[in-house]
Amino acid sequence: MTPPSTTATLNGTRVESKEYFEKRSLKKGAVSWVLLMSLGVAYVISGDFSGWNYGIANGGWAGMAIAFVVMGAMYLFMVLGLAEMSSAMPTAGAGYGFARRAMGKVGGAITGFAILIEYCICPAAISTFIADYVHALGLFADVPSALIIGFFFVVFVGIHLIGVGEALKIVFAITAIAVVALLAFVFGMIPHFNAANLFDIAPAVAGGSGLFPYGLTGVIAALPFGIWLFLAIEGVPLAAEESSNPKKDMPRGIIGAMLFLVVTGTLVLTAGGAGAEFAGSAAAPLVDALNYVGEFNIATFVNYVGLAGLVASFFSTVFSGSRQAFALSRAGYLPKFLSVTGSRKTPYVALLVLGVIAFSLAVVVQNGSILLNMAVFAACVSYAMMNLSHIILRKKEPTMERGFMVPGGVVLTSIAFVLSLVAIVSTFVVDSFAAGCTLLVLIALLIYFFLYSRKHLVGNAPEEEFAALKAAENELK
Repeated sequence: MTPPSTTATLNGTRVESKEYFEKRSLKKGAVSWVLLMSLGVAYVISGDFSGWNYGIANGGWAGMAIAFVVMGAMYLFMVLGLAEMSSAMPTAGAGYGFARRAMGKVGGAITGFAILIEYCICPAAISTFIADYVHALGLFADVPSALIIGFFFVVFVGIHLIGVGEALKIVFAITAIAVVALLAFVFGMIPHFNAANLFDIAPAVAGGSGLFPYGLTGVIAALPFGIWLFLAIEGVPLAAEESSNPKKDMPRGIIGAMLFLVVTGTLVLTAGGAGAEFAGSAAAPLVDALNYVGEFNIATFVNYVGLAGLVASFFSTVFSGSRQAFALSRAGYLPKFLSVTGSRKTPYVALLVLGVIAFSLAVVVQNGSILLNMAVFAACVSYAMMNLSHIILRKKEPTMERGFMVPGGVVLTSIAFVLSLVAIVSTFVVDSFAAGCTLLVLIALLIYFFLYSRKHLVGNAPEEEFAALKAAENELK
C-alpha cells in the first residue's frame, strides 16, 4: 500500500501519510548476515559468563544439564520457525508482526508487548551483572553501582544513536573478544576436568539423589537458567528492515548464531573442574572456577576480557528493545512519538525512553537474579505466541512465499510451543513474585491496548499491511 499524501481512513482504520513514515524510517541495507549472526551471539553470550550457574544451585548439575538440553531444543526449533517467518515477513516488528498476521490484533499485541518487556528488562539485568563484574575486578571500588550502570547506559545508548551499521560493527568486535575469553577458559579447564565433580552435591530434599539432589522440583526450577544460556537470540529478526537481503540474510544469521551457541556452552567444564557445589554458588563462575583449580593467569585474562561478553549482550538487547518499541509505536500500539527517527535513521526517542526505564529498573531492583526471572517470564510468553504463529500460518497459509522452510513443518515448532508453556510455569516455581510482577505489567499494557490504542492503529504500517493483504485475499476468494 502506497502511503497517501495526507492522513486518511480505510475501512475504519487510520492510514497515515508519507510524511508520517518518512519520520519513522530505518536505514535500509546497513546489516549483512554476518552482522546478524554476531548480533544473535551477542544477545546470548553474557549467559555463558554469569547467571546460568544458579541453575545448578536449584537443580544440581544433572538437573541443569537437562534444562540446557530441553531449553536448547526449544530455542533451536523456535529459531527455525522464526527464520521461516522472518524470510516471508521481514519487518522491524518481527514476532509481533508474525502473531498479528496469524492471530489478529490481540495476538499481535500480546506478543509485541511481551517481547518489549523482555528487551526492556534484559539490559537492566545485565547492567547489574556488569557493575558486579567491575567491582569484582577491583576497579572503581568506591564508585556506587548505580553510577557504573548509568555510565554504561549513557555510552552504549549513545553509540546506538549514531547509527545501526556502526553500532552492530562494534557489537561484532566486542563479541569476538568475548569468544576469545571463552576459548581461553576452555583450554584452561580441560586439564582439570573430573566427571565425579559434576555430582558432588549431597541430596538436599526427600527423594533427592546424587544425580538429582533437589529432586524433580529442582529440575523444573533449573529450566529458567537453561533459558538464560539462549535468552534473546529471537531478537535477530528485529533487524529485518535494516538487513541487506532479509529473505536470505535472516535465516543465515539466526540459524548460524544458534548453532554457534549450542557448541560454546560452559556447563560441563565449570562444574567438572571446580565441582558442581562450588559452581552453583559462584558469583563469576568461569573466573572463580579457574582460580579454584589454580589457573590464576588465565583467570585474570578471562576476568578482564570476559567483561566484553556482558557488554555485548547489554549492547544488543538495547538495540532490540528500541526496534520493538519502534515497530509497535509506528503501528499505533504504543504512543506514536516513540517511533520517530532522527537524521541518522535511528529510533532515538525509543532508545532514550527505554534506556531511562531500564536504568531505573536496575537501580531500584538492584538484583540481577530477580530481573533475570522477570525477563525470562516475558520471553517465554512471547515464545509460546511465536511458535503458535508459525503453526497457524503453516496451516492457514501454506502457499505464502517463504525464503526458508522449517524441516518437518509444524512438528518442531509444536514441540517448542509445549516447552515454552512448561518454561512459563517454571518461572513461577523459581520466583513467583518476579513472574507475577511481570505479568501485571503485561496486563497493564493490554489494558492500554483495549482502552485506547486498538482504536488508533495505523492500517498502512508494514506489520498491519501484511495482515490486511491476507484479509483482502480472503475477501476475493
